[in-house]
Amino acid sequence: MFYHFILPLQEYLSFLRLFQYISFRSAYAALTALVIVLIFGAVVIAWLRRLRFKEEIRSDGPQSHKAKAGTPTMGGVIILGAVLISIFLWGNFNSEYLILLTVATLVLGSLGFADDYIKSIRKRKGGVPGKLKLVVQLATAGGVVAGMLVFPANPEALTQIYVPFVNEPLVTLSRVAIGGIALDMTWAWVIFAMIVVVGSSNAVNLTDGLDGLAVGTVLFVAASLAVMCYLSGHVKIASYLKIPYIPDGAELTVFLSALCGASLGFLWFNSNPATVFMGDTGSLALGGVIGIVAIMIKKEIFLFIVGGVFVVEAMSVIIQVLSFKLTGKRVFKMAPIHHHFELSGWTEQKVVVRFWILGIILAILGLSSLKIL
Repeated sequence: MFYHFILPLQEYLSFLRLFQYISFRSAYAALTALVIVLIFGAVVIAWLRRLRFKEEIRSDGPQSHKAKAGTPTMGGVIILGAVLISIFLWGNFNSEYLILLTVATLVLGSLGFADDYIKSIRKRKGGVPGKLKLVVQLATAGGVVAGMLVFPANPEALTQIYVPFVNEPLVTLSRVAIGGIALDMTWAWVIFAMIVVVGSSNAVNLTDGLDGLAVGTVLFVAASLAVMCYLSGHVKIASYLKIPYIPDGAELTVFLSALCGASLGFLWFNSNPATVFMGDTGSLALGGVIGIVAIMIKKEIFLFIVGGVFVVEAMSVIIQVLSFKLTGKRVFKMAPIHHHFELSGWTEQKVVVRFWILGIILAILGLSSLKIL
């Protein structure tokens, strides 16, 4: 809200013009969220512990995880709270996309909160029924897509899928948009976009099984998307880089910067040995955020690359389930795949750090798609 109240005063105090710059507000959004988490994190963790929001440890998982029993969960409220306060202070809510993203974050965070509450307080291991959870996720994704159809930032590129690393049409249906080469999916994009959002939300949720793994990987993905949002929101830069120009994209940089700051602060408490877990409150919302941003700035395939760790985690679960149902045999010792490596003799810290390294490599690979060919 600083943008709306302070910027008009630039006529009298010229230095207040800084508030119109995305880079300035993004930097301070990240710093604000980081400071909020570091200052209030311990207080919220103590509150969660008093309310007995405790994590239930899988009995069939690695034996080393039994020591984590009783660790407070629902720590996602720390991340989301910091992000929302920060974006309230530094965001420009003239952007319809920012409003859509903020509302969707609240809805998915509330869904995760309900799931954690049922598991921890009601002692029902299943939490929110799977079908109901999927319905809420689909409704949220559908609402975002509907909002984008009503308030398209770039109508010409709305139903297109940008193809990185390619500078020539792939098929005859391809056409050149203002920002480069893309496949026009027309009405099918609506379904595809909803799948991206729901899939991303659930993939991060599946990855959240080791101390610092999910939030650290989200940090790398969010940082990569923040760079793309900034570049996509400037018509000259987007045209030069041959990526779709999304006018509202630049403002999403502020939100993702706040998310990066909050995630970094949360790692202070979530690093091994974790004193709090983010729970579904955090994982469902954070996964949804990166999925929503990806469809908003036309970087769906880019997300598939930079979020490769989440893709592998989700695919390992799908492969395990299908293999067991079809053949009665398991491909992995345990799914998601991070548990497979633990049961193969890797320590938890080694699994997390190696997955982080993979996440960094994928982020670099994704960003390298700019101006290639």
